[in-house]
Amino acid sequence: MKLITAIIKPFKLDEVREALSAVGVRGITVTDVKGFGRQKGHADLYRGAEYEVDFLPKLKLEAAVDEALLDRAIEVIRTAARTGKIGDGKIVVFDLHQVIRIRTGETGKGAL
Repeated sequence: MKLITAIIKPFKLDEVREALSAVGVRGITVTDVKGFGRQKGHADLYRGAEYEVDFLPKLKLEAAVDEALLDRAIEVIRTAARTGKIGDGKIVVFDLHQVIRIRTGETGKGAL
């Protein structure tokens, strides 16, 4: 079992969610985050004063998947989240040693 963590642009969430559902990913967790990377932020105006926005809004998407589904899930996230411009995000994959469904007590693949 693997945990996929993806940082994506907020407006790409619906496309990514639909693409993951289509390949059989049953659930995802989404968190609002802010990040700083190569995109470097931008300048904004507020009440006539210019200021720098260093941390840009992003979404952190997490999905626990079976290893058999891993490559396909990564590919659909990469395809659906891509705009071709700087700041599209990152995908990171972690090993999951154990998963437990709280309601039923199921463990392993059955808990996904």
